[in-house]
Amino acid sequence: MNSDMIVEGELVPVAARLPGSAGSRPTVERLAAAFLLSHQGNTREAYQRDLAHFAAWCARHEVDMLAVTRAHLDAYTEQQRRDGAAPATISRRLSALSGFYAYAVEEGVLARNPAARVRRPKVGDNVQSTGLSKEEAVILLDAAEAHSPRTAVVVQLLLLLGLRVSELCRARVEDLGYERGHRVLTVTRKGGRRQRMVIPPRAIDALERYLAGRDSGPLVATATGRPMDRHAVWRLLRRLARDCLPHLADRLHPHDLRHACATLALDAGAELRDVQDLLGHADPRTTRRYDRARHNLDRSPTYAVAGLLAGRR
Repeated sequence: MNSDMIVEGELVPVAARLPGSAGSRPTVERLAAAFLLSHQGNTREAYQRDLAHFAAWCARHEVDMLAVTRAHLDAYTEQQRRDGAAPATISRRLSALSGFYAYAVEEGVLARNPAARVRRPKVGDNVQSTGLSKEEAVILLDAAEAHSPRTAVVVQLLLLLGLRVSELCRARVEDLGYERGHRVLTVTRKGGRRQRMVIPPRAIDALERYLAGRDSGPLVATATGRPMDRHAVWRLLRRLARDCLPHLADRLHPHDLRHACATLALDAGAELRDVQDLLGHADPRTTRRYDRARHNLDRSPTYAVAGLLAGRR
């Protein structure tokens, strides 16, 4: 595996940005590469981004990444808060760093883990949005079908199957198949686990129109035949929203479609356990967050207050 990391938009060895790290035992980039090899898929990609983010902070403050203390990590945490990073993002980055430094301790590079006792921000259990309403989802599906066959496939697989954008981008035509009369797509979930997903008839029709007999390669491809990446999907959804859901044009995200899949499935009467399986959640508490969030606005006491005061003007 390439031991380079993306730091501040450039592909450079982490050690090159860290004064004094070149003589470490081993160098930072080699230790990071070894640590990342112990993870797979989305977890490895996320940890790589998080390590690179901290490496950039260390470089700006002329701190050796293998000589940081808890005070450095507390300062890093405070800087993220000031920059407006979400509590969940800060917590995830600290978790990645704790794992990295725990690995360094196990390998005998460090005597202790400086991130072990760093306070992490509390992350609430409630999900703040429900993605899309039923009406918004219908509008988006119709607009996607009118836009192009590829756009129809992207929106339908994200919204109807609840795929993560990374799962969609990694899927290949060879992952399509049949099982017990169902058309299925086998996707690679977090941790490398493979899962068969049922494709509903509307999405099957969209896939057949888009693939037009193609039987290999990326399931969703660019004009050059390469797989679409998450950034291209994000841009596609924003362009689509500008035309059909302008109030979401500056904030629609691929995860909103996955979120909508969960809440709409629950609204339709699906069992919570079945929705958990559909989304590939290892922990049922993650799915229950969607269940709680979908009713938060509907139950707002503001409606009762407005009703009580109606006609008293």
